[in-house]
Amino acid sequence: MYLGVIADDFTGASDVANTLTKGGLSTVQLLGLPRDEMRVDYDACVVALKTRSIRSEEAVEQSLAALRWLRAQGCRQHLFKYCSTFDSTPAGNIGPVGEALARELNAWGVPACPAFPTTGRTVYQGHLFVGDRLLSESGMEHHPLNPMTDPDIRRWLQRQCREPVGLIAWPTVRKGSEAIRKTLAASSSAKERLVIIDAVDDADLYNIGEAAGELPLLSGGSGIALGLPRNLLRKGLATGITKKFSGVQGPEVILAGSCSRATLGQIETHRRDHPTFAVEISEVMKGGVTAAALAAFANRHAGKAPLIYSSAAPDEVKKAQDKYGRETVSARLEDLFAQAALELARNGIQRMVIAGGETSGSVVNALGIRALEIGPEIDPGVPALASVGDRPMALALKSGNFGGPDFFTKALRVLEGKNA
Repeated sequence: MYLGVIADDFTGASDVANTLTKGGLSTVQLLGLPRDEMRVDYDACVVALKTRSIRSEEAVEQSLAALRWLRAQGCRQHLFKYCSTFDSTPAGNIGPVGEALARELNAWGVPACPAFPTTGRTVYQGHLFVGDRLLSESGMEHHPLNPMTDPDIRRWLQRQCREPVGLIAWPTVRKGSEAIRKTLAASSSAKERLVIIDAVDDADLYNIGEAAGELPLLSGGSGIALGLPRNLLRKGLATGITKKFSGVQGPEVILAGSCSRATLGQIETHRRDHPTFAVEISEVMKGGVTAAALAAFANRHAGKAPLIYSSAAPDEVKKAQDKYGRETVSARLEDLFAQAALELARNGIQRMVIAGGETSGSVVNALGIRALEIGPEIDPGVPALASVGDRPMALALKSGNFGGPDFFTKALRVLEGKNA
């Protein structure tokens, strides 16, 4: 195995695993820190952690443990994957983890690029855009855990870092991989540990990938991985053979815990023609909604693509957070969905679509799934996934902002092995 990825949440992990698989690398996604004795036989391995919103010290500790395990597997290049909307507070984890991984690898001039143009995320002059809006005007300023109020991600990242953060602006990127390589070398000489790199289209990302072919560490969204498979295949370091996804038959459920604009729109589309259960935060906090009730609803509507969601408009979420506390609300909702998913799995549910990074992490942890193989792409950034083990389960772990309006029904079809 040559390429190892450390992802700060489970949906982001499947996003980058999807990019590597489409590029021709056989890829496995591991959920949580692997056991020391565990061995995998793939071109690339993505270790999915749940470190985006925990204490920085814990995030660093877990990320370093994942790095050391990947190096023991023989990995020579590593990628720290975070969200393409740079979800992180000024006291967040992207800077501390990125610097810790770089110090472990004695790396300077480490590319940092969250761009994912296919889904509208671009970086220009160090500013992150979502579509034609600055990040701080995209809806991410209302994120319940990591509100993004400053689109200048070099300035945002510098607040988290001990060492200088550099920038390679788009005019240099557009000159191609050699210009990027020379500028990264200059950043390394200037002792800039992390370097924001502009990217406005896929051609820029391929140039960045080519420039970083010999670097021990990169960081960013899944887009920065676009050019990495090509490097490995050209050198004969990867087989180019990916595994076939046949799908899983059986009962289904959709669990949505994201408050993003995309997910709220998907919920509105789905609820027109399918049974839905709206989880009210106030009822959860009072103990009026139980995991057993959610599971009973899904079982009662098996075969009809039932949707259970706690997603709400930003102002409603803020009211609940102000009343009960942000961390308390988040923990109670995550635990509710996790326990409901566990009950549903015991009752025979075999296809799950889960929206929201925190929700996905809680659910998959509760199910005890340790490894996933990567199937076909459902929508940009979201692949079908199949559990590795005796009892097959098909999953789609969707970042809140990803997917088209009909994503939920499309995902269930793909998980069953049918065309989208």
